[in-house]
Amino acid sequence: MATYQTYTAIGQREDLSDVIYNISPTDTPFFSSVGKTKATAVYHEWQTDSLAAASLSNYAVEGDTASDATMSPTTRVGNRTQIAQKTIKISGTLQAVDKAGRKSEKAYQLAKASAEIKRDMETSVLSNQVAANGNSSTARKLGGLQAWLATNGSFGTSGSAGASGTTARTNGTNRTFTEALLQAVVKQVYASGGNPKVLMVNPAHKQVVSAFAGIAAQRFMAPANAPTTIIGAADVYLSDFGTISVVPNRFMTSTNSCDETAFVLDPDMAAIAYLRPFQTNELAVTGDNESTQLLAEYTLEVKNEAAHGIIADLTP
Repeated sequence: MATYQTYTAIGQREDLSDVIYNISPTDTPFFSSVGKTKATAVYHEWQTDSLAAASLSNYAVEGDTASDATMSPTTRVGNRTQIAQKTIKISGTLQAVDKAGRKSEKAYQLAKASAEIKRDMETSVLSNQVAANGNSSTARKLGGLQAWLATNGSFGTSGSAGASGTTARTNGTNRTFTEALLQAVVKQVYASGGNPKVLMVNPAHKQVVSAFAGIAAQRFMAPANAPTTIIGAADVYLSDFGTISVVPNRFMTSTNSCDETAFVLDPDMAAIAYLRPFQTNELAVTGDNESTQLLAEYTLEVKNEAAHGIIADLTP
């Protein structure tokens, strides 16, 4: 008698894991490092100021009549808010059926949409996008970080800085990312009064930085009865003006026009200003479905652009 096998048997239950595996990156290093503040209008403004240059001629004759100091007004700058949103639409049937890996399709899709919006926001604030006022048929746009950094920077031949979030950075000829380029921009930031704390780079340039001479020595003492751990990552760069954390950012990619750029940042001197924090809006029912909109309205506040630096036109 032939052995009865699974190939001919009827009624076997499917073996579908109750876990959904998703490794898409959701970390947003820039958003996580800078502060959060509140916007109250679609054009969010703040003021910057600076001291007069140090003078060698500040001396007065004893008993002389007081002379007036030269005073200057503050500078008023601002950025447009941008609306980020995703709307999910789930049929009543899909919500009701038994599903593997999630109980509620609506909750699962909202969680995905939230992570996707945060990735989009990280990409926007690091971009070379210029601010746009928009109109009834055109969306407002915020000015990205690359379009703000004007005082401190290093650019390839024919490259130039952006300005005030309204002028985009101009691409120049690519060159290799070297320690000398980093040192020059860190020095510029310090001379401008900034305190550089973070070097933000894409994954490829993170590996380049790991070979710089100024990387903090990393040693790991292995116990005699355990394998040795070799540490090849660069997490801290020792500059002449303090230690700088080296932070890789997956969203500084060629798709997002950031792959040729590295940022020297002081996270205390930037913030995300929310006009409307993350919110969910249940939309009108139009049939056998549920529509939910996830939305945030925000902008990039560069408190003083001279506190940061940019190294642009780097070979990918």
